[in-house]
Amino acid sequence: MAHILGVPSPIACLAVIALFLWRYLIRTRRSRTKLPPGPPGLPIIGNLLDVPTKQLAAGYRKLSENYGDLVFLDAFGQPILVLGSHATAVDLLEKRSALYSDRLPTPMVELGGFEWVLTVLRYGPWWRRHRRAFHQFFNINAVAGYRALQRAHVGHFLCQLLKAPEGFSEHIRHLFGATISRIAYGREIKDENDEFVKLAEDSLAAFNVLLAPGKYLVELFPSLRYVPAWFPGAGFQREAKQAKAMLRDLVRVPWDDAVAAIMVQRDGTAPASMTATLLDQLSQLSGQEGVMEEKVARHTTLSSIQAFFLVMAGFPDAQKKAQAELDSVVGSKRLPDFSDQEALPYVSALIKECLRWHPVLPLAVPHRLVADDKYRGYLIPKGTLVIPNVWAFSRDHHVYPDPFDFKPERFLKAGKLDPNVLDPLEYVFGYGRRICPGRHFAEASLFLIVSSVLHTLCISPPVEGDGRPLVIRPEIRPSDGLISYPEPFDCVIKPRASWAEQMLLDS
Repeated sequence: MAHILGVPSPIACLAVIALFLWRYLIRTRRSRTKLPPGPPGLPIIGNLLDVPTKQLAAGYRKLSENYGDLVFLDAFGQPILVLGSHATAVDLLEKRSALYSDRLPTPMVELGGFEWVLTVLRYGPWWRRHRRAFHQFFNINAVAGYRALQRAHVGHFLCQLLKAPEGFSEHIRHLFGATISRIAYGREIKDENDEFVKLAEDSLAAFNVLLAPGKYLVELFPSLRYVPAWFPGAGFQREAKQAKAMLRDLVRVPWDDAVAAIMVQRDGTAPASMTATLLDQLSQLSGQEGVMEEKVARHTTLSSIQAFFLVMAGFPDAQKKAQAELDSVVGSKRLPDFSDQEALPYVSALIKECLRWHPVLPLAVPHRLVADDKYRGYLIPKGTLVIPNVWAFSRDHHVYPDPFDFKPERFLKAGKLDPNVLDPLEYVFGYGRRICPGRHFAEASLFLIVSSVLHTLCISPPVEGDGRPLVIRPEIRPSDGLISYPEPFDCVIKPRASWAEQMLLDS
């Protein structure tokens, strides 16, 4: 292989030996210090065989059960720290965020052209610039300005569910695609098969795969990034090239279309959008600011709504309780609105339980330590990849009794939200300086969609051939990409009553 790659074999062999020796010396030096607990490693490869390759969140949780809420691994010289409790994540990622806010540079992300995406961007001045640009459009005050748009799009979504309920999954995707496209580019999307929506779906799917931990050997051996695409076993190069082409189109096409429309409508009649604002500010941006961040935010919320439909089909009692609360607060003359949220504690608890029951980012996005740190008397070496196991946090039986059961009531006390129960919103959107900047928009979207669907529609399991309802046992196993989605499922969606159907038709 060394000869094919253009490197003389003796030099390549010496380089490999030197790499092994260097990593061995680093590991030996660390062994003389007090590292956090973890399984014993093997020569050269360390804990490589202890790193789970499937069902990652469950695998890391098993390690935490054996070694505690701090588990240290050394995978071929790469130090990894698995955080098994929310309290530990707060201590390190929140309280020491200046040290723990970097991201690990990964070859596949760079080969795919995603290295500038805020989610994985290295911590520093460029990251701060991106963060500021995104924050101006999605801070809590800015999000309030999108409420009319959200109401209109949710109303359209409900009508689509009424007309073609079997396509609920596509309707969910269209809802978020249309909303984000309008906010970002001022572009209205009417067709569920819109080319831009498909391009965004494909790009996000590629991003999700490229970030899957342990999927590509090049992540372990970064020098493989220089292997040509035609070389046997270098399929990762072709995957990265395809992803890069899709991303280039995703950045260029909607941005160029939006700019062209704004330039034509110089009289100020162009719809307000992120693009229009950035042009008004005479920014030198190329259309990259926020373009993937809103896609990631869109898909995380989309996954939560899919999980909501699944649990409502499987837990009819929770659905009925929420509908009874909506009937008493909202009535039968209108749809729920943002101002109703405080008066709907059970609906709010149900949303929290959906987020807990199905964490969209089971392992969040791993952080990277920028300097040696000491915690609880342990040394955490510089460069350590820190993985907060969000899925494990949501299944902590000390925090949530019966954690595998769906119980919105766990968040309530005397009919009100219980502030003493850990709110999933504290961990599902990330930690510290890396917390999701689109969380306020996502929270608002979740409330309006869930409350509106529950108020007007009933979600139930599909029926067997003999007319009996199919028994649904909702279970979500976190997938191994960045974002976890429920497995495909069917459900029956019908209007709750004639007044609900008429309300949707009138809207």
